[in-house]
Amino acid sequence: MEFSKFGKKITNLSGILELMDDLGKATREKKKNFMLGGGNPAHIPEMQKLFRKRMVEILNNKNEYETLIISYDPPQGNLKLIDTLADFFKREFKWNITNKNIKTTNGSQPAFFILFNLIAGQMSDGRKKKILLPIVPEYIGYMDQGIEDDLFVSVKPEFEIIDNHTFKYHIDFNKLKVTDEIAAICISRPTNPTGNVITNEEQDKLIKLAEENKIPLIIDNAYGAPFPKIMFTDANLQWNNNMILSMSLSKLGLPSIRTGIIIADEKIIEALGRADAIVSLAVANFGPAIMDPLIKDSSIIDISKKYVTPYYKERSNQAISFIKKYFDNSIPYYIHKSEGTFFLWIWLKDIPVKSKEIYNRLKKRDVIIVPGEYFFTGLKDEKWKHIDECIRINFGAAPLEDVEQGIKIIAEEIKKAYRG
Repeated sequence: MEFSKFGKKITNLSGILELMDDLGKATREKKKNFMLGGGNPAHIPEMQKLFRKRMVEILNNKNEYETLIISYDPPQGNLKLIDTLADFFKREFKWNITNKNIKTTNGSQPAFFILFNLIAGQMSDGRKKKILLPIVPEYIGYMDQGIEDDLFVSVKPEFEIIDNHTFKYHIDFNKLKVTDEIAAICISRPTNPTGNVITNEEQDKLIKLAEENKIPLIIDNAYGAPFPKIMFTDANLQWNNNMILSMSLSKLGLPSIRTGIIIADEKIIEALGRADAIVSLAVANFGPAIMDPLIKDSSIIDISKKYVTPYYKERSNQAISFIKKYFDNSIPYYIHKSEGTFFLWIWLKDIPVKSKEIYNRLKKRDVIIVPGEYFFTGLKDEKWKHIDECIRINFGAAPLEDVEQGIKIIAEEIKKAYRG
């Protein structure tokens, strides 16, 4: 059977496919694997108890249970949760928002697929529009989202060397140009893969830049405040009608329930709903059923601060201590300043082999990481050695002893690579 042009593109090997395939195979294999790849959140005991309690409450409430399993939600998503979210953001953040500004989705990934292709790509008058990523590395899941090729354009970051083994990326506003071909600006905050949180000043500049050019600013807030709040630095949360804010329930500990939240201008929300009706028919409602009361009384804010944030912050500190233990000073490495998410981004300066080779060597030793090359969307033709010098590890999901052992093996393979 012959596939269409779109069929060939979407079925090609991709970073996100390789990542999820590694994750699935590792969970099925009987041998020991050190899963430091993937994007799985941790099984935080307090969160698991909380979700179990909510499921029991739903099962014990016949009306709620019957509605949950037998009723379709409209294209906009779960209206009960949407009303709750509108009240929540008006109450807690004083936003000028209504239920017409919110849509629930079957996870963030399909929402971004629709959103990116809704506003960028081939336009009806023949022009081609693109999404501007103001800083890379960026989320691996963006790279292959475009129906059209070359949907993204991006800008190299500035480097701040903090100490002998710590650095931070910043947006290079001197090189950031918004041309007529740019349909929107998109950034994640905190950023997967690096744990970078752009500063409040950087965010303000992006908001102003988008408004001046009359294009939307998309902020992917999957790890951010007010939930799940996997952030270890102060950062304000903003929204206005020129912004599109994406949130998720996955990183709270509900990845398989696939619930995303989009907050945007009414026209964007309506368009997303129409497209989602064609693509998905209806939006899953398990996530909204579990989360609605926790958002309604605002308890999700304290729950995130009490259980989620400190869990990942401690894990981050532990993983960094393991790296310092096993990576000796013979390795010219830098860790990106850990400001959020459950990943560490390691820059292996001047390593003589590519990160994909490190990835393949580690797979043979049953350690799964993600090579850095997949995160530089929009720079695929750029001859920049930094693209091949970075790896990402997940410190949140695996048992702590596996994280340590995995990092030990990573250090061994990296030392071999530097020795040639």
